[in-house]
Amino acid sequence: MELTLEGQKRVEGSKPNALRREGLIPAVVYGHNGSESIAFTIKAKRVEHLLRDAAVNNTLIELNIPEVPWNGKALLREVQTHPWKNYPYHLSFFAVSAQESLEVELALNFVGEPVGVKLEGGILDPVLTQLVVKCKPESIPESLDIDVSELHVGDALHVDQLSLPDGVVAVGEPGRVVVSVLLPKGDAVDDEADAAAAAV
Repeated sequence: MELTLEGQKRVEGSKPNALRREGLIPAVVYGHNGSESIAFTIKAKRVEHLLRDAAVNNTLIELNIPEVPWNGKALLREVQTHPWKNYPYHLSFFAVSAQESLEVELALNFVGEPVGVKLEGGILDPVLTQLVVKCKPESIPESLDIDVSELHVGDALHVDQLSLPDGVVAVGEPGRVVVSVLLPKGDAVDDEADAAAAAV
């Protein structure tokens, strides 16, 4: 998903609380020119819509700040919220170019009913619900579908066994367990008791 967002240059010396009282949320974009950053503001109503549609480190945004002037593609990197009122206080964006790869965190969707659950009485045990991957900005998937339908009781899927879209590479330890199918705890205890009795 790609969204478009327009901001206004932040007046030098303006106080964050005063801006918020005017219905503006302070924001910053960095990464477009070394360590340089651009301070700007976004209308609070627009921020509400943005946070409903965009996910941190996942959604590509066409960001336009006419007065600077600067425009380009960016990722929403961080949303700071008020400690107890829970409304957005400050947004941070990271500018990206079409040529570079970047790391994003994607939600995992487990698809299908495992054989081990349907026929063998097992329980699906998702160990990871999100996965950090590397890809080009224009190739960021909204989420990753993981087919678990062939898993039996005792089976597990590891990171290096996942079928990822072209151009998307998992970051981190390839041997990490993503999801497994386990026996219910009561059954596992019964099996251990049976094994102990057989040994005696």
